Amino acid sequence: MKNSEKYQVVIGLEVHAQLLTQSKLFCGDPIAFGGAANTQVSPISLAHPGTLPVMNKEVIDLAVRLGLALHCDITQHNYFARKNYFYPDLPKGYQVSQHTAPICKQGYLEIKTAGTVKKVVLNRIHMEEDAGKSLHDLETEYTCVDLNRAGTPLLEIVTEPCIHSSEDAFTFLTELRKLLRWINVCDGNMEEGSMRCDANISIRLAGETKLGTRVEVKNLNSIRNVKRAIDTETDRLIGIVENGETILQQTRSFDADKGTTFALRSKEEADDYRYFPEPDLPPFYIADKHIAAIKAAMPTLPAATEQQFKERYGLGDYDAAVICADKDDADFYRELIKNNQHYKAAANWMLGPLKAWCNENNTGFTALPLSAQQLASLIDFTESGKVSFNVASTKILQAMIANGYEAPQSLAEKMNLLQQSDETALQQWVKDTLAAMPDKVKEYQMGKKALIGLFAGQVKKLSKGTADMGLVNKILEQQLNKV
Repeated sequence: MKNSEKYQVVIGLEVHAQLLTQSKLFCGDPIAFGGAANTQVSPISLAHPGTLPVMNKEVIDLAVRLGLALHCDITQHNYFARKNYFYPDLPKGYQVSQHTAPICKQGYLEIKTAGTVKKVVLNRIHMEEDAGKSLHDLETEYTCVDLNRAGTPLLEIVTEPCIHSSEDAFTFLTELRKLLRWINVCDGNMEEGSMRCDANISIRLAGETKLGTRVEVKNLNSIRNVKRAIDTETDRLIGIVENGETILQQTRSFDADKGTTFALRSKEEADDYRYFPEPDLPPFYIADKHIAAIKAAMPTLPAATEQQFKERYGLGDYDAAVICADKDDADFYRELIKNNQHYKAAANWMLGPLKAWCNENNTGFTALPLSAQQLASLIDFTESGKVSFNVASTKILQAMIANGYEAPQSLAEKMNLLQQSDETALQQWVKDTLAAMPDKVKEYQMGKKALIGLFAGQVKKLSKGTADMGLVNKILEQQLNKV
């Protein structure tokens, strides 16, 4: 990024999160993704004369849930407002939103970047309905309008202009999406449009406090593209200033294929949406008791769960972070260790062979053909020392997946996989190995201690993988270090 040390980029994000409700904000229309155009509509969402909206109470509960998770102040006296503007996919000619009384104020989300913890401060979270969708590529001479999304409930999460790098913006969105999924507010699927982001970007000389002229890059459809768009636009803005030109306040879009932004429209002043209170919806009050009930029903949040896994189960930073990246994964881990104390072993299985199977089958842990209890029995059996981890993870696990669950002990016996711990047999395999490689034995005794791995591998081969390698290494050291 050119002249990046001379200038500071200032970023504020606006994130639209579609709520996990079954119906729209003010009517019973379904909101399932992928329906045929204009099939998930009704007289209310089509704004027919005489129709009246009815509030979806679940939207309020989800908004409060997110606000509590983000340390916001919850506004108890609420009302909706009309945001007036004309666009073909906005049936009413206005959007029902919140203006001066957002349901959640302030708050923050902590992120970890470059080994430090930062707070991304929020300005507000408010409820609003989505517009429809204009389709410009279906007909050569016409724009088509699909109103299935019209009236879909959204939360708009607005940060303060407190982010100063594309990396921090990327991390914030990643953590926000994880939180939205964790508390079951939004599925975070940016490809389907259920989470969308606009980035407000400006630059100023390093050390200055006054904000520069901002541009808004709209409707970014992936977290990676948010980062790319910020970097691209920052370079463009710096280039304008370095050339002695004036930055125009604009709304822009990002061409992901070309890696460039382009202007949609210029703004000389803020849009006048002529907000006024929505007359067809009464104000509503959220009681202390109701907020307390929502708070009591919330799950332990990701950061607290990660810390709990480190303190209670002795997991390292990496293991805890990866397992707690998804609530289903964290719950699955809890099931694995429910009736045992093989905490580290369970993490190794999750992040090793079980994760590999999930990746190969493009699915998650909950779709494994074996239950957590059945897998826990395999972990217990492996930790007993009767089979090695390698044998258990490559042979027994595969047999259990392919043929259905069978007790690991029974499978190991049938497949002749039980680990050989008889010292007489192990001594003989070690003796045969060393006798077959006298030159390597001399090299070991002359200082090439790494050769013990070669000897151990040969013993493993002779035993067809059944030798207890812990005992083998002890016997090898005893035999090789004899004077």
